[in-house]
Amino acid sequence: MAAQISRKARWRNRGGGDSAGRMPRRAPSKALVDKRPYLVLSVIAALAFYYMRVSALPELYLWPIKGSACAFLAIYAWLRHGSSDARLLAAAMAVASVADMAIEFDLRVGAGIFVIFHLMMIRLFMRHTRGPGKGVESVIFIALCVLPAVIAYTFAEGLFAIGAGVYGLALGIMAAAAWTSTFPRASVAAGAILFVLSDILIFAGLGPLSGSPLPEYLVWPIYYFGQFLITVGIVTTLRKRDPELSVIQGGAA
Repeated sequence: MAAQISRKARWRNRGGGDSAGRMPRRAPSKALVDKRPYLVLSVIAALAFYYMRVSALPELYLWPIKGSACAFLAIYAWLRHGSSDARLLAAAMAVASVADMAIEFDLRVGAGIFVIFHLMMIRLFMRHTRGPGKGVESVIFIALCVLPAVIAYTFAEGLFAIGAGVYGLALGIMAAAAWTSTFPRASVAAGAILFVLSDILIFAGLGPLSGSPLPEYLVWPIYYFGQFLITVGIVTTLRKRDPELSVIQGGAA
């Protein structure tokens, strides 16, 4: 009897139960802001830009708010995993942050910087490719490669049409690479396709939707949600595949 009491005491001292020998309740999980504060800051920045751009605040002050949305995603990726893939993702999101600000004063400069982003993401996706697939998968792969370039070239005008077509090609290949990667399609490929959709709306604003308020209201939320899905999807997958490289920031991604 004394031995049993001693074992129970040791179990309680290790946090194994209460005085009645019951298992302890698990403490509530930390709030998202504690686990992943940079994701929360990213969402706040994205929402702030979306609603504050119609305010009297000068555009010069809005640019860093807009850029910080993807900048915080870059920090999140850098801190959540120590692999070279996570570092490349973080660098790409940092480039996207600069592009988001640049596009506010010159569409062509912003598009040129985004081409760098697309090339970086293509490199990342190609490290984890599963191939174009067969049947419907291959049709989607070809459509993603071709359609953005065709649409961009068609909607743009003059000499800008050639540059728009080149940009659309880089955009489409990025989305196609995401589709054929081993990352989850429900998040990463879906995010890349949302990115394509947001840019198609931009080009449509130069053509058939010229003067329509739709691009102004839809481009940013669709684009940002796509970037959010891409970042979280990749980081979560990397942490599952290589947990030893996960940087401890309070909980699983």
